[in-house]
Amino acid sequence: MRQDITFLSDGRKLAGHLYLPDDRAADQRRPAVVVVGASSGTKEQTPAEYSQRLVKLGYVAFAFDHSTYGESEGTPRSDENPFAKSEDIKNAVTFLTSREEVDRNRIAALGVCGGGGFAPYTAVADRRIKAVATVSGLPDLRSTLTDGFAGDWHDLMTYAQGAREAYAAGGDAQYVPFMPPGEQSDWVENGKQYYLTDRNPDPNWKNETLVWSFDKMLQFSALDIIQLLAPTPLLLIAGSQAETLGQSQAAYEKADEPKELHLIDGGTHFDFYDKPEYVGPAVAKIDSFLRTHL
Repeated sequence: MRQDITFLSDGRKLAGHLYLPDDRAADQRRPAVVVVGASSGTKEQTPAEYSQRLVKLGYVAFAFDHSTYGESEGTPRSDENPFAKSEDIKNAVTFLTSREEVDRNRIAALGVCGGGGFAPYTAVADRRIKAVATVSGLPDLRSTLTDGFAGDWHDLMTYAQGAREAYAAGGDAQYVPFMPPGEQSDWVENGKQYYLTDRNPDPNWKNETLVWSFDKMLQFSALDIIQLLAPTPLLLIAGSQAETLGQSQAAYEKADEPKELHLIDGGTHFDFYDKPEYVGPAVAKIDSFLRTHL
């Protein structure tokens, strides 16, 4: 069963989908998972894919639109702000602790892509999160930019600051495509095969990123503090062919025990967004991990 709900995060009303197991007794509290999606993503995309599978395994699953995305409040729109997203996750956990269906002592966070950075980063401070799992994690947005994902990062910062000043002077918010046109790296081209085709389950998703999101992204790397996550257990899942595998490996190296890096043969980064042959094994591993640690 899915309930459409709202909750507050730093004064903004956020929209979420709460998935409840059909076989739950009226007085039974279940373990819960906050499912955090990819950068630019909405609750109808990877959070729905993983939530629908987790609820069938007996978990309460919670997917939501971050501030400025989807059906949630916040302006300017499409602000990829890792620090605001972390606060959203904390407030999502607070919401779950208020629900009679949830065992507040058994709450986990699952992050996909950018969510694979926001989830462990948040769980360092929010110890109500008892276990963290990531899939195709992108915990180091800083290196993503400095490695040239969006061009020369120095030029990008100049562009971002100019956009801030123009907006402050009364101009419109400025955006760039999240999935840029023209020939790009194999990773981005694979991303287009998800976001810009009928594989994308949310027809209302916006292919845009607020320009001054990039200076916030440059400041963010969960690798800076991931060693502080312990003793909260960490599971990192990645495909053996994932373009972003190095980020999961770096997170594994930085984190302290208990930790596990689990590779699934053949999968690329975006295969784990929706392809059953990769999502299925990932969820099975997450289930085993959570049954051990929650």
